[in-house]
Amino acid sequence: MPRKARDERLDTRTARLRLPVRREPYFRNIQEGRAIGYRRLGSGKAGTWIARHYDPATGRRYQSLGIADDLLDADGADTLTFAQAQDRAAAWFQELAMQDGKVAARPLTVRAAVDLYLADYAARGGKALGYVTTTFNAHVLPKLGNKLVAALTPDAIRRWHHALAAAPARMRSAEGGKRNVREATSQDAQRARRATANGVLVLLKAAFNLAFREGRVASDAAWRRVRSFQKVGAARVRYLTDAESVRLVNACPSDLRALVTAALLTGCRYAELAALRPGDIDLGAGVLTVRVSKSGRPRGAILTGEAATLFRGLVAGVAADALVLTRADGSAWGKSYQHRPLREACHAAGITPAIGFHVLRHSHASRLAQRGVPMAVIAAQLGHSSVKITEQHYAHLAPGYVAETIRNAFGDLGFALPEATVVALRG
Repeated sequence: MPRKARDERLDTRTARLRLPVRREPYFRNIQEGRAIGYRRLGSGKAGTWIARHYDPATGRRYQSLGIADDLLDADGADTLTFAQAQDRAAAWFQELAMQDGKVAARPLTVRAAVDLYLADYAARGGKALGYVTTTFNAHVLPKLGNKLVAALTPDAIRRWHHALAAAPARMRSAEGGKRNVREATSQDAQRARRATANGVLVLLKAAFNLAFREGRVASDAAWRRVRSFQKVGAARVRYLTDAESVRLVNACPSDLRALVTAALLTGCRYAELAALRPGDIDLGAGVLTVRVSKSGRPRGAILTGEAATLFRGLVAGVAADALVLTRADGSAWGKSYQHRPLREACHAAGITPAIGFHVLRHSHASRLAQRGVPMAVIAAQLGHSSVKITEQHYAHLAPGYVAETIRNAFGDLGFALPEATVVALRG
């Protein structure tokens, strides 16, 4: 690993935030024709990293690298330190050199294939870059990272896939401490481990397929022959009963109570609720607008009478650019901030095992299904891209839904059936 360049203006966030705001990046030359730039965007905004490459034959070329760790700690995916930005720039410089015929393509390792895929995923605007990066780091690179893609056999990939399914599930652990795991003791837990292994295999195949399309690997036969575990995707949807919902809300502290109640009454996701502004709530029309959803498209969630009453109180006196739902100290609900307080509330409410926040969304949809609401309406409320997703999770809860669907779809064949000649006697 080459030594990282140092620059007293760019090494630390403190030094970078002292730089005057300007559109032209602050560049640091790494090698001849290669430089790393930092663009200072303004007060309260994180700067961005950019790479610059110059060659007399091709001129100047630029590549966006990511967001600087000015406001948030670096995660190595979206938010980068100066050193991490240099690593990402080095990969881009190497790619340019191979494209220009300056260096021969080296045998591709799994780690290099993953880096290529992550860069492509980020360039395509992938919505789950952090999750995908973490998945590769946790499940792929420790076992396969240094192996050559061309040297992998179907049996080697299959053994890795099966070992991943047999390994205990990883749990949240203290940073730098012992990794906590949960053994798969029940059939449903074993099914879930196989489903997780399938998801990781899909990501690995996606990385290998990109390398194959780019001409970095001669054949895709090795991973095409490895099949996923079958019949492991039908997870049982857990939801709260009305009584459990009331107990949980009553057991929550005031800030969490508003968040949990909003989720139960709207079916919105945690991140969607945490980002709500007063302008997103139209009490006159009874609609809550989700500006940025998981699918990347905005949607509207219908507010019931209870939900309208809840939000009427929450938005009263709140500035237009402020968050509607905040923690007790006025700060935003950040990533994973809800886990511990929700677990404690479940314990106080006697809900065992404790639920995750997404179960509140399931509870909203399940209540609608049990009251005969059409699947298409529930899909619209949840923002599902297809009614099939809704039916997969909630159709079994709808009274008569399967029977009515079959009868309406099948219709009559037009047989000349004989009239009944037997009359039933009254009891």
